[in-house]
Amino acid sequence: MAKDFTTREENYSQWYNELVIKADLADNSAVRGCMVIKPYGYAIWEKIQRVLDDMFKETGHQNAYFPLFIPKSFFSKEASHVEGFAKECAVVTHYRLKNSPDGKGVIVDPDAKLEEELIVRPTSETIIWDTYRTWIQSYRDLPILVNQWANVVRWEMRTRLFLRTTEFLWQEGHTAHATENEAVEETEKMINVYADFAEKWMAMPVLKGIKSPNERFAGAVETYCIEGLMQDGKALQAGTSHFLGQNFAKAFDVQFLSKENKLDYVWATSWGVSTRLMGALIMTHSDDHGLVLPPKLAPIQVVIIPIYKSDEQLELISETVNDIVKKLKALGISVKYDDRNTQKPGWKFNEYEFKGVPIRLAIGPRDLENGTVEVARRDTLEKAVYQIIDIEHKISHLLESIQENLYQKAFDFREENTNKIDTWEEFVKQLDGKGGFISAHWDGTSETEQRIKDETKATIRLIPIDGKMEEGKCILTGKPSKQRVIFARSY
Repeated sequence: MAKDFTTREENYSQWYNELVIKADLADNSAVRGCMVIKPYGYAIWEKIQRVLDDMFKETGHQNAYFPLFIPKSFFSKEASHVEGFAKECAVVTHYRLKNSPDGKGVIVDPDAKLEEELIVRPTSETIIWDTYRTWIQSYRDLPILVNQWANVVRWEMRTRLFLRTTEFLWQEGHTAHATENEAVEETEKMINVYADFAEKWMAMPVLKGIKSPNERFAGAVETYCIEGLMQDGKALQAGTSHFLGQNFAKAFDVQFLSKENKLDYVWATSWGVSTRLMGALIMTHSDDHGLVLPPKLAPIQVVIIPIYKSDEQLELISETVNDIVKKLKALGISVKYDDRNTQKPGWKFNEYEFKGVPIRLAIGPRDLENGTVEVARRDTLEKAVYQIIDIEHKISHLLESIQENLYQKAFDFREENTNKIDTWEEFVKQLDGKGGFISAHWDGTSETEQRIKDETKATIRLIPIDGKMEEGKCILTGKPSKQRVIFARSY
């Protein structure tokens, strides 16, 4: 499968696009800018969903569902929010089709125009806060800790599978609180949940911080984020958590009676991750041989391939393999026994290597005689021979080792490609070279931030939460700066 496969060095963008298609993760659809997520790709997304959903519920959140369509008037109630999303909104204007008078297909029925246009959900703050108004009267109704798994539409002109599509899948948490402190605590808690998931499950090291005003979520008081560094030196925003203050509560008149018997506006947060995590997973670990998946998120953690010349040999091998499969599954390891007779073992080796299956076992007649099995690990492409006795525990330990190795490799890459830079010349040179994260001083103004973006296409990815105060001079203007921020070109 790796034949005619573009390498990362040749063309990183093309390598990514080909990998998504050839690894059976997703495909382009008949709808421009939208994708079809294929079963193998969706199986990875299901694992991501399952883990995150458990993490949300462990922190007290419940799932709900809100409408796909939002009345246009709702977007007029929070000015910065509508300004942030206006250019990306898809609008429903009619509710019916009819046969074309010329008999060729159908047309929009002009008599079926909606009294008020509906916006196809780009995010749900407006519809949810209109709903919360009916749910909240007293401090006894708070906090509300709700999450929704849904699809959203943001009209994109330049799309790329998983990274930026017109329609994508995501989760969005929307919480309501009686105090500012509670809302801020929730915002920070959820960005930490995302960071834990990224590092412990995706094996992707991330930086945590807050967004600059220019990069902040439309309608938020503060936006927290996690940023990963991809192998081409570009940053990828992997998750955000927003402290919304009382902006949406005031816009939708959501008030509550406090313990002190005073009427006050509710404090809010929202937070989300999307199928963009699939793109992050691919670009963090994969190589010129295809997809590389961390074991914790791999749909198939172990594949077993028999090598045989006769049905009798296959029958003997299958007896041993079935026993191995049973033991692996008892430890919660997902395993596939591929005994198809339509493809040769070599073809299967290539297929599962390209699809990023963490461990491949091969077993033939000679292995049966010796009580051994050949083990190949996807992360390093190394092979070894294991004794079948106690194989399940050896495989379990190997999966842990692969998970740790992938994280360490990605961490080392990030460290090697994070640089402190103090001059404009060095800054531009680094961006035009290897890129990566650049720790540099900025004078704190939106004007300077915009100039840097216009001249270099680099943005402030985050202001470190725990960043140490360090006096310096802005790389562009030379004006005083109290703290370094992280710049990078990004997806």
